[in-house]
Amino acid sequence: MIKPIVKDTFFLSQKSVEATKADLPIIRDLQDTLNANREHCVGMAANMIGHLKNIIIFSLGPVDMVMVNPKIIAKSKPYEVEESCLSLEGVRQTTRYRKITVSYQDAHFKKHTGQYQDFLAQVIQHEIDHLHGIII
Repeated sequence: MIKPIVKDTFFLSQKSVEATKADLPIIRDLQDTLNANREHCVGMAANMIGHLKNIIIFSLGPVDMVMVNPKIIAKSKPYEVEESCLSLEGVRQTTRYRKITVSYQDAHFKKHTGQYQDFLAQVIQHEIDHLHGIII
């Protein structure tokens, strides 16, 4: 189901909690909502649709990738960049890392570790920040 985008910075600044299999419907809602906002958005976190759960989704071109309970376990090569967010007005400056390693579970709760770089790493960092209540 397509959900409205949360713009309340008080809600968005709260930390999310570990997701469980009971939270599977949130994944479907994230997929539907990302698809509905694809022209303006490449990734979303569950708090952007009203759920304080550690779930993110992002676009890999024609395919979307879900990360449940993601954690950045390594990062290197910091740089400054301007970003926008569907939940916020305008563009803001932030620091990101060109290379990151993330441990996470997929939508079936199978554990994975992946290395990401450049723009994809930036998107993942942005969404994981949402999970920690960090607003750019």
